[in-house]
Amino acid sequence: MTETDIRKITFGRAAPGLTVRDIQAAHAFYAGVLGFTKVFENGNPVGFMVLKKDGAEIHLSQSRDHRPTTVNAFHMFVDDIDGLYAICEAAKVRIIKSLQDKDYGQRAFVFADPDGNRIDVGQSYSRA
Repeated sequence: MTETDIRKITFGRAAPGLTVRDIQAAHAFYAGVLGFTKVFENGNPVGFMVLKKDGAEIHLSQSRDHRPTTVNAFHMFVDDIDGLYAICEAAKVRIIKSLQDKDYGQRAFVFADPDGNRIDVGQSYSRA
């Protein structure tokens, strides 16, 4: 086996995996509120699903005994954070941390999906 220099390996997109109690309810939330489209499902009944919107992809796995944690499941970047925040508020999505400008150059908020998975959303901004 030859040694490979890690600096020569290019990484592609990464897709977070989320565990959910009810995969159909999770699909309804991510599609209905956030505009994701199902591009793959597996199992009978379905136990795994891939959702996609633009460059973002989420892999859902069903586990009826899923228990959320207080750790963010993943971070998602968008190009209109204020618009997404308004959509989440209108849909009565549970906001964990309200929208605010952060000292690290992002405008961000954290919400919870119906299974309690915390999603951190951000948009870069230039600080004058």
